[in-house]
Amino acid sequence: MSLRVLLIEDHLPLAQSIVALLEAQTWEVDFAANGAHGLALALQQPPDLIVLDLALPGLNGLELCAQLRERSDRHIAVLMLTARDSLDDRLTGFAAGADDYLVKPFAGAELIARCRALSKRFRSGDSHAIELGSLRFDRAKLCAYRDNKRLDLTRLPLQILRILMEAHPRVVTRTELIDALWPDAVPESDPLRSHLHSLRLSLDRGHSHTLLKSVHGVGYRLDIAL
Repeated sequence: MSLRVLLIEDHLPLAQSIVALLEAQTWEVDFAANGAHGLALALQQPPDLIVLDLALPGLNGLELCAQLRERSDRHIAVLMLTARDSLDDRLTGFAAGADDYLVKPFAGAELIARCRALSKRFRSGDSHAIELGSLRFDRAKLCAYRDNKRLDLTRLPLQILRILMEAHPRVVTRTELIDALWPDAVPESDPLRSHLHSLRLSLDRGHSHTLLKSVHGVGYRLDIAL
């Protein structure tokens, strides 16, 4: 699998190490040491994947990611690198448009594995589309399909599906879902139950293999083999 990767990292020794690691996979790697240069490269010559440091001088990683999502005509996968490991920090990164989040220090093998996983979720040139097995989510048109059949989903179940697809293959906690769906005020009753039920009905009705799985005491994930 050949990938075009753009690394945006201002710490040069770390950047050199990551470039060597990525090029050892025979991937084509471009590099920027600041956010403004990195954003310009991403818009001019869109890569398959961006490995993006959060703490950049000038235009930081969050600002860069948000601008990329607004200005690019396609969805470019973004793996965000940061030393911040709290849930709030991760949620902030996802809200800005990051697709995955890797905390420093990290193992090189994990970086490569996450790059490979993102490359399977997002196809270069697919306009804002996520594809996972038989599932396809079009973020531009806000609709989803299973086996090329459009799913009948209202706004919140559709948003839950998007979050689960973007997070695949990891488990998404109930807290993550609630914070993403109701960032300002959480309903008093169980806010997820009815929306997850609606998602299950539309997603899995008529199929022998159920995609939406509950992980007891943790959260939810999609059971899709890539």
